[in-house]
Amino acid sequence: MSTEPFFKDDTMVFGILMVVLGFIFYTSSIKEGFWKKFYGIIPGLFLAYMIPGLLTTLGIIAPDWETTNTAGETIKHSSNLYYMSSRYLLPAALVLMTLSIDLRAIYNLGWKALAMFFAGTIGILIGGPIAILLISMVSPETVGGAGPDEVWRGLSTLAGSWIGGGANQAAMLEIYEYNPKKYSAMVIVDIVVANIWMAVILIGIAKSKRIDKWLKADASAIEELKEKVSTYAAKVERKATLTDITVIGALAFGTVSLAHFGANHLSGFFGGVVAEIESTTMKNMFTFLDSQFFWMVSIATAVAIILSFTKAKDYEGAGASKIGSLFIYILVASIGMKMDLKDTFDNLGLVAVGLVWMTIHAGLMILIAKLIKAPYFFLAVGSQANVGGAASAPVVAAAFHPSLATVGVLLAVFGYAIGTIAAIGCTILMQLVSP
Repeated sequence: MSTEPFFKDDTMVFGILMVVLGFIFYTSSIKEGFWKKFYGIIPGLFLAYMIPGLLTTLGIIAPDWETTNTAGETIKHSSNLYYMSSRYLLPAALVLMTLSIDLRAIYNLGWKALAMFFAGTIGILIGGPIAILLISMVSPETVGGAGPDEVWRGLSTLAGSWIGGGANQAAMLEIYEYNPKKYSAMVIVDIVVANIWMAVILIGIAKSKRIDKWLKADASAIEELKEKVSTYAAKVERKATLTDITVIGALAFGTVSLAHFGANHLSGFFGGVVAEIESTTMKNMFTFLDSQFFWMVSIATAVAIILSFTKAKDYEGAGASKIGSLFIYILVASIGMKMDLKDTFDNLGLVAVGLVWMTIHAGLMILIAKLIKAPYFFLAVGSQANVGGAASAPVVAAAFHPSLATVGVLLAVFGYAIGTIAAIGCTILMQLVSP
């Protein structure tokens, strides 16, 4: 929990985030002098992510905080901006960015996308036990504990989160019964380490061509997809009318409404089915089917793909993906807002475990990318499909080109499916090597 921020009203906080985004977009549009040099080094998307984090660290805004009333009771408060952007704007953005998608071109991206995704999964799977081994040599008490306080039990939730997502993380907490009173420290490690890695990935996007050259990667299929979408957008480009913008809004948020409606019913139905499974292991393996977020993203993406075969595709010419990109930037700002750098110093030992773990994940992905000559796009999106899930994988993919957002979603959804079973394997290894 962050300390009580200066601005607590979401209306004010949202305004601040929009001012930050407006400043970034305006200054990055200046093609000469200081700003041209600045954005040649620091990508705008990185700033959209980091500036809200700095505002949280300075106590100006906060994702959540605590106050004490006159009776001495602790009251918890939280901002709804991340929920709003991840549940409303993210699925809307997926619709608008997928309207002009070319499925055959995505298929032509080939096997390297999946190879990098699985490299990321293996990196998380082996990274946990290796991190415990290395940290135990220096500070065994950091990765020790007894009973429900055993650190490997808490780290199992990180494995669930970094391979799958929130539903898989909750499943691991249930399976290994980590002390709930200490769980908040694991959540902090999750947020801090995952956000640091995402920041590194965002910086790399600005240097992706140079990285691809070093990897000796063939990015022609990606460039071909981007070129196809850009050519089509130019072909149907027109001056957007109020009718165009209204229809774009209807397509986006009509689908969001449908996605939420379907997610509510499907998560309830499959939740009942999963609850009746007798095997605890099997039950927790399929717990992601009980996640409304999983179904919401899946339905929104499926509807968007269907729309891409209709006349709705022509609304790309009226700026559909540009509006979707704005929604993505708002989501990025709300994700960045969750990062309080002070939390790093309050949990240094566990954060060190997380950083070593993530370094192993990153190192393996770089090694595999080098061996198979995979483009940086596959490395970045494959990693985020594991570590960040459906909330951040399309963000990273869209940073390369709006048309690529769907690739991030498809890989992230796959991560949900294998998240729990892979995390269980990781946890078994962590238990074996724990002091």
